[in-house]
Amino acid sequence: MRRRAADYRRPVRRRYSCWIWALLGLFSIAAFLLFVFHHRQDHRVEQHPIVDQNAAGEERNARNVQVAHKRLNFTEDMLSATSYARQLSEQMTLAKAYIIIAKEHNNLHLAWQLSSKMRIGQSLLSKAAKREEPITLEEAEPVIKSLSSLIFKAQDAHYDIATTIMTMKSHIQALEERANAATVQSTVFGQLAAEALPKNLHCINVKLVADWLKNSYLQELAEEKNSPRLVDNNLYHFCLFSDNLLAVSTVVNSTVSNADHPKQLVFHVVTNGVNYGPMQVWFLINDFKGSTIEVEKIEDFTWLNSSYSPLFNQLHEVDSWSYYFKGSEDSTPDLKIRNSKYISLLNHLRFYIPNIYPQLEKVVFLEDDVVVQKDLTPLFSLDLHGNVNGAVETCLEAFHRYYKYLNFSNPLISSKIDPQACGWAFGMNVFDLIAWRKVNATARFHYWQESNVNKTLWRLGTLPPGLLAFYGLTEPLDRRWHVLGLGYDPNIDDRMIESAAVIHFNGNMKPWMKFCIGRYRPLWERYVNQTHPYLQDCVTS
Repeated sequence: MRRRAADYRRPVRRRYSCWIWALLGLFSIAAFLLFVFHHRQDHRVEQHPIVDQNAAGEERNARNVQVAHKRLNFTEDMLSATSYARQLSEQMTLAKAYIIIAKEHNNLHLAWQLSSKMRIGQSLLSKAAKREEPITLEEAEPVIKSLSSLIFKAQDAHYDIATTIMTMKSHIQALEERANAATVQSTVFGQLAAEALPKNLHCINVKLVADWLKNSYLQELAEEKNSPRLVDNNLYHFCLFSDNLLAVSTVVNSTVSNADHPKQLVFHVVTNGVNYGPMQVWFLINDFKGSTIEVEKIEDFTWLNSSYSPLFNQLHEVDSWSYYFKGSEDSTPDLKIRNSKYISLLNHLRFYIPNIYPQLEKVVFLEDDVVVQKDLTPLFSLDLHGNVNGAVETCLEAFHRYYKYLNFSNPLISSKIDPQACGWAFGMNVFDLIAWRKVNATARFHYWQESNVNKTLWRLGTLPPGLLAFYGLTEPLDRRWHVLGLGYDPNIDDRMIESAAVIHFNGNMKPWMKFCIGRYRPLWERYVNQTHPYLQDCVTS
């Protein structure tokens, strides 16, 4: 084949590889220079955070001027890593440690210098919080610089890091001890407040006592009140044992207000001799939608004596009072047991319901810190399957298994009781008194009380002996019948409260107290007769 002539040959393509390499080299050099410049800027910011943040501070101040209508959240400002308030606070915390160390080393001049600068810093933080504006660079810089120089001076003196750590540890321990003491004191005060009778409730009792003593007609009417309805098993019987007039009245009022047929309800109230007169007057002069209300005093139960009940002797022994209010000699007393209800016979009457009402067949037991929100009469038609006690189980909670209440290191407990058995709650219980009498559950209660004479099986309350007396005799009820925790838990789901037939203010924060949980208080107050003249007088007096 003949080759083409030179004029007709294809031109040779030029190679550009040299230009490409040149451009790549230039880009590499530029990237390296940018990296070095950026690195130096970061290094400078880290070493001089206050000085190099001048522009940022001015910009932030300008922004604050533009949005002056927005209030500063000082807590968020203290948590911000870039705020001057946080830098100042951290410097002051370190200065506190060096003040203590300087005093221990008799360097009072340095301690005074640090203290004076700390006072300036505290004043600056207070002003910033009060005016609701962030601390500016001009305000923070001199204080932080002076504190930093003093801290460096303290470090250079002789306060090495080991000394600082040891001093901080000792003061942390001291602070923990103070915090524990404050917690104990708070618990004591809370317990005292929970046991105390508010002034307005005491005022109501005084007015009712005066009426009881002046009005002989009311006394005669109370003595003559012996209705056949009190023993009619075709009606719905409720029992309450309490010395709190307003609490009992609220329970009764909430129950009849939500009942479909309130005239078929019968309430059996037992109180002590001191509150018997006020209780009688209150329930005689007020109408609760036609329901029947019987008031008795525990002093009339002459059968409840030391020869019948071992509990009677235990609650009246000097050792029991000493145990509950002083604690044992070999241990620190538990503040929870310092409550008069644990040595109150009235609080233990729940174990003698068949004795108090020998003609009744079924009752619903209510405590005085509950509020009824639905009709409770369907409880009487529930089949308990031969069991004595119908109660809502609480083992879904973290602390309501049997082993949390009883001493399973004692063979008397461990040999007869399952530690993982599900606990249940007092407060709203259905008692089949026929089944109770058949198994003699009161005798079981007496057996366990006698076994616990030295307080080794359980320490406090009516629930542990109840768990033992009704062990294997409790029928679980739907949880919606009884919702607990309104006296200590502020986070109960509103849907649970709305669906509950009974809500229970168990805990120290009772709804008639000033320090109760505010969101739950209206649930109780709606059933208090605020228009009653005695209540109005006592609230305003």
